[in-house]
Amino acid sequence: MTKPPALGATVYFMILATLGLYFTFAAVQGDYGVFQQVQIRAQTEQLESERSRLQAQLDDIQNLTRRLSTQYLDLDLLDQQARDILGYTRPDEIVIR
Repeated sequence: MTKPPALGATVYFMILATLGLYFTFAAVQGDYGVFQQVQIRAQTEQLESERSRLQAQLDDIQNLTRRLSTQYLDLDLLDQQARDILGYTRPDEIVIR
């Protein structure tokens, strides 16, 4: 006749199994788990693409600002801005609305 395992051994293995499940769950879905890492990578890619888009916009604005500065004045750009923003026209032009 075999003797059933002692109660202490059963409790010990139950605690080990519980801790193993807890750490496995934390490794997969915790704050630094696998799913969180995938989400962080996706968010990083999205933010990098947005940064690239904003950098391109900033470069365009800096180019326009430089072209309208006192050191380098682009007369065509100045004429275009005056027409677009202030609504200026030349005396020899006909405006059709």
